[in-house]
Amino acid sequence: MKRQATAVWNGSGKEGNGTLSTQSTVLNNSQYSYKSRFEEGIGTNPEELMAAAHAGCFTMKLSFVLGAAGYTPDRIETNCIITLENGAITTSHLQVTATVPGITKEDFDKAAQEAKTDCPVSKAFNLEISLEANLE
Repeated sequence: MKRQATAVWNGSGKEGNGTLSTQSTVLNNSQYSYKSRFEEGIGTNPEELMAAAHAGCFTMKLSFVLGAAGYTPDRIETNCIITLENGAITTSHLQVTATVPGITKEDFDKAAQEAKTDCPVSKAFNLEISLEANLE
């Protein structure tokens, strides 16, 4: 399987702007700029997209890990915080809260750790990944 996305940039790094589009068209000429990346401007940025990718991948992997252990989650919600500092993306912090009938906290924590380690996005990232797992 291969997926693709396209970035187009016009102008200088600080004053210019660009668009991002994905194969699925979920992003279709979506705006990004210096302001949306480093300030509070309108549009997306690479770090936000990395956070969405990691949260989505981890959450789906956790559902598979739980299923393999005999549990069906009612709901899994993951927030991911990507940190950009001094020109480098340094960390990804996953915060997951889930409702999983019949599971113990110990078994949930074990499943969450496995998902953190084994999800394809975690494997692709060369940065520190931390996890905070909460069971409702």
